[in-house]
Amino acid sequence: MTTFVDRVELHVAAGNGGHGCASVHREKFKPLGGPDGGNGGRGGDVVLVVDQSVTTLLEYHHSPHRKATNGKPGAGGHRMGANGEDLVLPVPDGTVVLDKRGNVLADLVGEGTSFVAGEGGRGGLGNAALASARRKAPGFALLGVPGEARDIVLELKTVADVALVGYPSAGKSSLIAVLSAAKPKIADYPFTTLVPNLGVVTAGAGVYTVADVPGLIPGASEGKGLGLEFLRHVERCAVLVHVLDTATLESDRDPLSDLDVIEAELNQYGRGLADRPRLVVLNKVDIPDGQELAAMVRPDLEARGYRVFEVSALSRQGLKELSFALAGIVEEARAARPRQEATRIVIRPKAVDDAGFTVTREAESLFRVRGEKPERWVRQTDFNNDEAVGYLADRLNRLGVEEELLKAGAREGDGVAIGAEDDAVVFDWEPTVMAGAEMLGRRGEDHRMDGVRPAAQRRRDRDAERDESRQEYDSFDPFD
Repeated sequence: MTTFVDRVELHVAAGNGGHGCASVHREKFKPLGGPDGGNGGRGGDVVLVVDQSVTTLLEYHHSPHRKATNGKPGAGGHRMGANGEDLVLPVPDGTVVLDKRGNVLADLVGEGTSFVAGEGGRGGLGNAALASARRKAPGFALLGVPGEARDIVLELKTVADVALVGYPSAGKSSLIAVLSAAKPKIADYPFTTLVPNLGVVTAGAGVYTVADVPGLIPGASEGKGLGLEFLRHVERCAVLVHVLDTATLESDRDPLSDLDVIEAELNQYGRGLADRPRLVVLNKVDIPDGQELAAMVRPDLEARGYRVFEVSALSRQGLKELSFALAGIVEEARAARPRQEATRIVIRPKAVDDAGFTVTREAESLFRVRGEKPERWVRQTDFNNDEAVGYLADRLNRLGVEEELLKAGAREGDGVAIGAEDDAVVFDWEPTVMAGAEMLGRRGEDHRMDGVRPAAQRRRDRDAERDESRQEYDSFDPFD
């Protein structure tokens, strides 16, 4: 049964925004009390948060589809819809978030670090929020925006200071068991370790973590054995420790050739591992043949520039010197890391000529409009409501879409697509730019309110009627 997973594909969907409400206040002797439709609630986000108590991505391997709750629709009486609840997904420390193409979206390191994997859709405005001086009681409301849905890949890269690398059965698990309180599986057959093991080591005042990486073999960087699955767990380590078996029973192996093979695989994998400091541990020196072999290869290893430690996980020989040497290297690596600067807010204003949308001609009679606002406005429009469609036309015209279509050579009856190819709204264009503002002002209005005039307008009308009556009286001739 699978108990450790360090790479999963996750399908996340944020909550949809709630629809706005189109409602008119009514009470006795006041049938048209004005619009009172409330706004829809915002959809919930999908948020990844680092949790130190989580060590594997196994939960998402079994349940890869996750969705946040939707926002509630608005209601009459200016009642706003409730917001959807955010879906918080705990992930292990060191989780890397990638898109389907392999681009890194976020690198989550440190308790509480978060990333919004899916942003909830905004709620639609009710007709109360859409009312204006010209549109006193809109008979429509905006729809909620669908939440963001996408596929992401989660990769776990172990956050440790020291990585123990070497052939299977070189004694890495035994070494981490005696250096720390970790309890890895130990047996006398290859590939005993199937998952990275972490242990915390205390050496004087220094405290650091050690990762036991599953055994590497020739071709690991190309996918052979378990190496490719776990080489990513070496990337974050500050120190690499080669654990070499000096008591191997295989006639075609020796510590020097093992070191060359592992180094070749690390260099083939890349990712900056060539620059990491290295130590060499000659393990199993408690065996007489192992002690003799260690004495033979040590001069060659030191001639290559390696610091060499002869240890025995069984007798604990040389472990104290090794642990303090690792503590010193880890401390130097931590001191060399650049300090994190205070978070700065970067403001990047839009260019003065940035219209917020683009118009491109894709065929003789087809034009495509792309932009955050036009595409969102289309998604919020109820195309079964003529008043809502007129309101959309007004918004697009004010944004300058019709003017750009004219510049691009669009003519009446040409097709206009708003949005991407797989999710676009296509309609036949009827230009209204040359019709005049008096025509545009009537789109999206509620004709039920045509007879209702503001108080100032009523006073002006009364004054005009009085002046007209006075002129008629002054010009009256009884002898005519």
